Amino acid sequence: MSRRKPVQTQLNFRRYSALAPNSADFVPKQLVIAGWTGRNREAMEHHVQELEALGVKRPSSMPVYYRVAAGRLTQAREIQVLGPHTSGEVEPVMFSMRDGLWLGIGSDHTDRKLETQSVAASKQICPKLVGREVWDCREIADHWEDLVLRSYVIEQPGGERVLYQEGGVSQMLLPGDLITGYSGPAGLPVGTVMFGGTFPAKGGIRPALYFEIELEDPVLGRKLRHGYSIEVLPEVE
Repeated sequence: MSRRKPVQTQLNFRRYSALAPNSADFVPKQLVIAGWTGRNREAMEHHVQELEALGVKRPSSMPVYYRVAAGRLTQAREIQVLGPHTSGEVEPVMFSMRDGLWLGIGSDHTDRKLETQSVAASKQICPKLVGREVWDCREIADHWEDLVLRSYVIEQPGGERVLYQEGGVSQMLLPGDLITGYSGPAGLPVGTVMFGGTFPAKGGIRPALYFEIELEDPVLGRKLRHGYSIEVLPEVE
């Protein structure tokens, strides 16, 4: 009996580069969620306490690298989750492709109830959303510190779009430092996707019906955006 090859996730991107703007398919081979990536220890402590209030244990190290199944990556506009205990987090996302490193936008959607038992399991159980557009990292290397991340939520049917997170990537470790911490000086292996960290939520972590993420490059005057709705499935014992 022949062994079937596993079904692979395929992502499709519009790649923005002065060298050659194009569309490209990308098959992720490994997904890494980098956590506790902040440079400011005071701000990181605030986020630690925010999660401790929900029953989440302190991390064993900072930064910490969680491996998640690459098949959890999706560019969907709607996801289904079990129970009303999940929420998104906006993050910069690095994609290691054959022709270099590309930057995108993503949401580390996480089960907050399961997170109190196992952070690693909570990362694994929810889809990881990424947008459909990426930038050539070579074109933002000289102004990386100017990039700004934001997320917005709609919490109730017919509700207002509310700012949920906002901050400069300058608050996080540089991509080169994160990558070296994970895979050494050789860099990210081709096919690797790495989420680069996030900020505390304004008003506290909470679920929403709709989650929108944004990465702004004020120097080149452009933005990456993605949004998705969340359908909550009933928890039946």
